[in-house]
Amino acid sequence: MQIAILRTGVPPADLAPRYGLYDDMFDRLLGPDFPSVGYDVVAGAYPAHPADHDAYLVTGSPAGVYEPLPWIPPLIDFLRAAKGQAKLVGICFGHQVMAQAFGGRVEKSARGWGVGVHTYDVLERPAFMADAPERIAVPVSHQDQIVVQPPATRILAASDFSPFGMLGYDDQPAVSMQFHPEFEPGYGEGLIDTRRDRLPDPEAAIATYEAPNDRLIVGEWMRRFLTSR
Repeated sequence: MQIAILRTGVPPADLAPRYGLYDDMFDRLLGPDFPSVGYDVVAGAYPAHPADHDAYLVTGSPAGVYEPLPWIPPLIDFLRAAKGQAKLVGICFGHQVMAQAFGGRVEKSARGWGVGVHTYDVLERPAFMADAPERIAVPVSHQDQIVVQPPATRILAASDFSPFGMLGYDDQPAVSMQFHPEFEPGYGEGLIDTRRDRLPDPEAAIATYEAPNDRLIVGEWMRRFLTSR
């Protein structure tokens, strides 16, 4: 299976040499059985047809889906065209733009920044999550959130901070999540460090990376979802 990664942002310049693009992070998370090809959708790069790939993964971004940026409407149009043509996976901004494309709404959250490792309760267990624990601890980095749940979706995981933390779609093979399973601890810590002037307690957020987290469990869920029939 070849995955197309729809790249909606790039890591900070001082972190990219060590960790690569988001494509590289997902390649490491998913492993060699999931070769990928990247498309810079900010620059307008897309496959010729949504059916050209088995699955599309939409990455995180510093942008907000509600911003008047010229590349966001074409991305929404592409996701709508890909519905039922390929599997869709959304991560952070990808989670939000999928919700926006399919009938939900996203806003800058009054709760402020979510950074570091957060804990989510697992609420439902579709087949690819059949052995999920009751709770998962996973990296996050966002200040936008879904505020209206898109129709034909189920909440798979949630927290008080992110009530729509992970969504499964009933009317298409699609799943999305507010958290970042691709963030290795060093990258997560480094990203917080680059945003110190915008965060209320960066040291506390960095400290959450000292304990093991469950990002690899989420990576396994993604592999199972992508290979399921």
